[in-house]
Amino acid sequence: MTEPNPLVEGGPLADVRIVDLTQMLAGPYATMLLADMGADVLKVEPPTGDMTRPNEPHLLEEEAYGGYFHSVNRNKRSIAIDLKADDGRAAFRELVAGADVVVENFRTGTMERLGLPYETLSELNPKLVYVSIRGFGDPRGGESPYADRPAFDLIAQAMGGIMSITGTDGPTKVGPGVGDIFPATLSAVGLLAALREADRTGEGQYVDVGMVDGILSLCERIVHQHAFDGEVPGPQGNSHPLLFPFDRFETTDGYIVIAAPSADQWEALCEQMGRPELATEYAEKTDRIENADRLRPIVNEWTAERTKEELFELLEDDVPCGPVNDVADIFEDPHFEARSMLETVTHADTGREVTLAGTPVKFPESHSGVERRAPFLGEHSTEILREIGYGGAEIDELLGGAIIERTP
Repeated sequence: MTEPNPLVEGGPLADVRIVDLTQMLAGPYATMLLADMGADVLKVEPPTGDMTRPNEPHLLEEEAYGGYFHSVNRNKRSIAIDLKADDGRAAFRELVAGADVVVENFRTGTMERLGLPYETLSELNPKLVYVSIRGFGDPRGGESPYADRPAFDLIAQAMGGIMSITGTDGPTKVGPGVGDIFPATLSAVGLLAALREADRTGEGQYVDVGMVDGILSLCERIVHQHAFDGEVPGPQGNSHPLLFPFDRFETTDGYIVIAAPSADQWEALCEQMGRPELATEYAEKTDRIENADRLRPIVNEWTAERTKEELFELLEDDVPCGPVNDVADIFEDPHFEARSMLETVTHADTGREVTLAGTPVKFPESHSGVERRAPFLGEHSTEILREIGYGGAEIDELLGGAIIERTP
């Protein structure tokens, strides 16, 4: 393990150093989760920077990076290295020698072409945990016929099955980039498991996560449905094929969701609606599922006469429910403030306070969270080089030759 992350005080991963080669969303989200828990994440970028730095939204027409990059690269340090140069690769190897983890999400074969594959790096650092996130996984974990193909969130959603059961009128993409974010979360889980084993055995290992595989695991329901009865589930809209009520209903100011599949919950809802006879008539779960199309309009007629807040308070004791929030609602909801899920950091170019989504993993007895803005390109190049043993003259030579970039 390494010295604690100088950007995040304490935290359960404060002695873990991660060399982060990732770009776009899946990899940076995975390493962001770990940086929020205190890991020292060294974001290794090419001299041109992560390709998402220019992505919108922006506060200014020209700035170091936009909201996209800011959100998933907070709490990290940046060193910009040209891995195509011999001196750049030498510096990278020095980084890896003193690190606990390497994470990358390049296409298959990229690290091999750079002369920096897992096998080479693990000889340099036998305790190294090496994590790759690829569209169809890495051949080390299973030879996919699609291994060489590029992939993005949309492709993972399509091929992993989630689009086939989303929406009402044909396949529909899920709003957030779950094709990136869920595999990213699984990568963080696998990484931590491998670290635990490395602590126990003294040996690191390769951790392979495929984006399409991750989405299939998220859609586990369709697998057992098809395996057990041959069904091919289709788009279900806001309802559930195996539960009722488990749906979205109208209100005077938007929508609310009600999830009351148990007998007690259904009875409580019927009492609130002034329709206790429905609880008796449709007492069995199968009765409610088979008659969902008849019951849904009855519930909807009752909710449509009330506000989201009124229903949320009325049903709070006995019936699981919740208002359908847009982001403006979220900014006003006391839950998210109380749970530190809307965190502010200083915007790099303007000095303004900007809000980012907080970390959902809480440690009441250990420090974690959003501590610092995303870094400028190469902002920490000099200090990181010093930490791995480079002297002033060597650093000046690397910087002067544009092998390593540093923000002025």
